[in-house]
Amino acid sequence: MKKNWFKYSAGAFFTALVVCVAAAAPAPLFAQRRGSVVEIKLASIIPDNTDWSRALDRLAKEWYSATNGQVVVSVYHGGQLGSVEKDILRKLKGNTIQAAVFTSAGLSLIAPEALTLSAPFFIRNDNELNYVLGAVKDDLEQKINKDYFMLAWAKSGWLKVFSRRPVRVPADLKSQIVGSVSEIPVMNTAFKSMGFQLQPADYNSIIISLNSGKIDAVYQTPAYAAPSQIFGIAKNMMDLNIAPIMGGVVINQQTWKRIDDAYKPKLLAIVKQIEQEFDNAVAKLEDEAVQIMSKNGLNIVTLTPAQEQTWYNEVGSKIPALANDKIFSRSLYTKINALLQDYRK
Repeated sequence: MKKNWFKYSAGAFFTALVVCVAAAAPAPLFAQRRGSVVEIKLASIIPDNTDWSRALDRLAKEWYSATNGQVVVSVYHGGQLGSVEKDILRKLKGNTIQAAVFTSAGLSLIAPEALTLSAPFFIRNDNELNYVLGAVKDDLEQKINKDYFMLAWAKSGWLKVFSRRPVRVPADLKSQIVGSVSEIPVMNTAFKSMGFQLQPADYNSIIISLNSGKIDAVYQTPAYAAPSQIFGIAKNMMDLNIAPIMGGVVINQQTWKRIDDAYKPKLLAIVKQIEQEFDNAVAKLEDEAVQIMSKNGLNIVTLTPAQEQTWYNEVGSKIPALANDKIFSRSLYTKINALLQDYRK
């Protein structure tokens, strides 16, 4: 089962972007002009031969066609141009590469406010996420677009709690030691402030830490929990969304400005279609992950409405204190909160 699941999960956007991948040697500086042609190196840590990689390859093909060959995109999959988002951003800024795929952690290096979308127990489901993103992405893009240009947003799945013992209310999780990974530090800070016992456990050591009893629970996406076999030990998944993981495709401004304005509406229309395909692929992958884990021993812990409300009351109520512009953006939190209150009426 594990072998088969790697075939499906290799394209898991969040998983692929956070699992350690051996970085290739830095690419040489890309030629800036070849006549009037704009050439773009797009760096992606998403593995090749997945729904995501194929969508990016199609974007390259369709941009070439839509511009009569005046925009040439070369996609480098699987971390060929680097696997550390900070380094990728540095290359993007220096124009060694011209575009890249980032997680919310990478986007936060450009616009720290982006992490507010992933505040735990704040945005609760896809419908709320779509509503909120539609209302705030212009604000976020204004900040991103000062030096870069946001081509596409991508949903990367929902964090869930996987645990040895069933978790239904916050007290159940507080009695267990939760493994935390350094790649999502803002989530770790948030959980620690909420009174949970955290123990560092990077992606390479989660299984070892679970086997040894060093940790009892983790918060991960189903798309990561399935291929990593986390659910073989942490056999219980609380069926409540903790937070959405976001990502996106960014191009640097100096390259975007070099593209003929007459082509840009066509290019953005192509990107919008790719964006929808990203979202559909994530939803499909998450559903498949849960189904396969369920068939192989995962216990899905379904909460009552009262138990869900306990999380929103006890844990969610602590989020305002974290909206201090150090962890989450105060102004964006206030705006999102108002949108959610209106949406839930």
